[in-house]
Amino acid sequence: MELIKKPVTGMKDILPDEMRLRDHVIALAKDTYGKYGFQSMQTPCVEHIENLSSNQGGENEKLIFKIMKRGEKLDIKNAGSANDLCDSGLRYDLTLPLSRYFANNQSKLLMPFKALQMGNVFRADRPQKGRFREFMQCDIDILGDATNLAEIELINATTTLLYRLGFKDFTVRINDRRILKAMANACDFDADRQDEIFIILDKLDKIGLEGVKEELVSAGFDSEKVNKYIDLFDGTDKGVQAIDSLAAKLGESLGQEVAENLKEIIKTTDAVKKAEYKIEFDPSLVRGMSYYTGTIFEIGMDEFKGSVAGGGRYDAMIGNFTGSAVPACGFSIGFERIITILMEKEYKIPDESRHTAFLVEKGMSAKRLSEIMKEADALRQKGETVLVAVMAKNRKFQKESLNIQGYSEFKDFYND
Repeated sequence: MELIKKPVTGMKDILPDEMRLRDHVIALAKDTYGKYGFQSMQTPCVEHIENLSSNQGGENEKLIFKIMKRGEKLDIKNAGSANDLCDSGLRYDLTLPLSRYFANNQSKLLMPFKALQMGNVFRADRPQKGRFREFMQCDIDILGDATNLAEIELINATTTLLYRLGFKDFTVRINDRRILKAMANACDFDADRQDEIFIILDKLDKIGLEGVKEELVSAGFDSEKVNKYIDLFDGTDKGVQAIDSLAAKLGESLGQEVAENLKEIIKTTDAVKKAEYKIEFDPSLVRGMSYYTGTIFEIGMDEFKGSVAGGGRYDAMIGNFTGSAVPACGFSIGFERIITILMEKEYKIPDESRHTAFLVEKGMSAKRLSEIMKEADALRQKGETVLVAVMAKNRKFQKESLNIQGYSEFKDFYND
């Protein structure tokens, strides 16, 4: 059997240049989120298959990498279906594992719990540009806070991280799942088909309002109801006043507290924002996960067509593990998308420490080599990065290569 050099399809090897950038973004994320009081935590990459298949992960449940049972538990002969052969799987996101984590450890956690979780997730997806089967996610979540402070803190922390990475012109879009439901109810759509409506509405950016209208009618929805639904989006601006305007159209279909909550979040975050980003009300924002129960938000930027961060409130999920309601809200940046954008922009990693390369001629005596190593360690103690390497025949090429890696100072050592 011939060995294969390339990684498995949909997964990739990461070269040192990209790894340095990834390490920088991870460190900056931990520093930024840490200043907002988020605490690092970790969950296993393997989860119980019962949890992964609990109808909480939406479309992602179709993309689970399942793990077969082992040893005596693996009974292929008597298996009724493929599901009988597995007992666990690779996590497809970090939210469901966080919910299990909280249920298992809540007696040891201070409330509200502000969690920072970074780690790889896995989806048996069809690979394409910018879409992998293994990729890093970076999530912040606040558990145990039912007030708008959770949304405000999450938006402020996430936008601050993007600002520190050099992004300024981006847009935070915000909506509430209860507004989506109120709009559907106001048009007398059947409750059991509303998720189908939202899936079509989620295509608005690609097909426009007319395209949404045509798809809804083609799907069998009453044309008069569809026209009424489409009219709700007509002329809707992106400011706070648009929330009041839509609330007036919806009347009793929408509770007044929903509109007031959204206005408070937008006004507060807009008042304290660092970057010159925009925060807009968008009644067409859906977010794909069915577990969202309230506020939802996304961040888009010109450098990348599509969202680079998203999240929302999921107050019902943790209760499925604990048996009692626990308010929860989270925001996740698209780590891989951010890395792709930064690499395309040839982002320069800020580094205040000096990077020096000691180039040592071959055949150096043990005594002299010891002196060189001590000198290198002394500089490292002062905070410098020092590489000790054997001097190449083509020193010009060697120094050019090291310069690309960030080494700006060179010291040559020759045999006596």
